[in-house]
Amino acid sequence: MNKIRKKNIEPKVSMVYRGIEPINTFPVNSHYILSIYEGKMSEYDIVIRYRQLENGKWSRIRTPKHIHWAVDILMKQNANKKEAQKFLDLLLSKWETLPAIKNKEAKDFLLKSNILLWDVDKEAETYSKLARKGEYSIKFLFLLAKLLIIQEKTNNDNAYMFKTLLDALKSHKNIYKIIQVATGKYSK
Repeated sequence: MNKIRKKNIEPKVSMVYRGIEPINTFPVNSHYILSIYEGKMSEYDIVIRYRQLENGKWSRIRTPKHIHWAVDILMKQNANKKEAQKFLDLLLSKWETLPAIKNKEAKDFLLKSNILLWDVDKEAETYSKLARKGEYSIKFLFLLAKLLIIQEKTNNDNAYMFKTLLDALKSHKNIYKIIQVATGKYSK
């Protein structure tokens, strides 16, 4: 008897936000979907939004905040300080190498292709010890961080908030400073 197996196919989840289609959508894994939309702060501004599978249902479309990201990294640091530090080092190296979007060709290359996904799976495996710590998966955090870096650099050549947050987390600043940075209430 020949058994036929059905493939586990992910249902199509809409990422249309208030009638606006995303530039690109990245299914991170079976629990997260990230999308990029046109922003309004600068010519090539992007807005990042996501959905998360919770209790078998997809959440509403959300805009990630630095504070959510920071709290999750703090949870990961508490669970495995050494691995979390390595992950922060990786993100700081990405800060140095990821470019701002300065023209249509760069925008198409970075956002419409899947170039941003090229090392996400590899890094998720590298940091597997952090996988079940905190709220978010490493794949989600890594891709989100890459997008936040590009967004910040694109909107302002002198932007520093996300990098300052990475530095504060890496250097184990006190929780008050980390919260200040993550909520935009901190200046250099």
